[in-house]
Amino acid sequence: MKKKQLELLLQKIPPPINPKPHLEQYMTPATIASDIIYLAHQFNDITDRTVLDLGCGTGIFAFGAAIVGAKKIIGIDIDKDVISIAKKHATENKYHIDFFVQNIENVNITCNTVIMNPPFGAQKANKKADRKFIEKAAELSDVFYSLHLSETIPFIKKLLSALNAEITFHKEYSFPIKWMHTFHKKEVKKYHVSLIRGLKTSS
Repeated sequence: MKKKQLELLLQKIPPPINPKPHLEQYMTPATIASDIIYLAHQFNDITDRTVLDLGCGTGIFAFGAAIVGAKKIIGIDIDKDVISIAKKHATENKYHIDFFVQNIENVNITCNTVIMNPPFGAQKANKKADRKFIEKAAELSDVFYSLHLSETIPFIKKLLSALNAEITFHKEYSFPIKWMHTFHKKEVKKYHVSLIRGLKTSS
């Protein structure tokens, strides 16, 4: 499948209906999500693998993994509303994906690959949320893909080193966040974000 075809399919994934500010539920644009899925596919980290979409929202990475041939796909989010949307879309379009409502700190599912877009930590209630996601991803899998504000990458590198992991690939994106809450001041604000491919160096 060509990347453009993947992008068109991911554009059909419904967004959260009432996004919750403290959870930073900013849906990954289909252009970025399709590129990440395509990259992970090229690294042989998806096809015939068990893939976990951690903090999945309405499941754009989970659906992307299903489209390119993951053996088993699991999506986990703390918000029952977005999980309900993801389940409905999966049922209507005959995707075989397991979606669960759960706090990521309590997840205990071993998998081959984690793909996630964790909160950037922009809200006070979410400070260091990205750290919790990285720690959990390194606990559950040997390979993980994650999006972070580019300015935090030096810290992420140090954290991964402490977790016996390293960045083997990274790519930068301009991530648009559209106005959706009263405290937003611009119709669209773009953030410099970096995708990392983390790899465990030892158990």
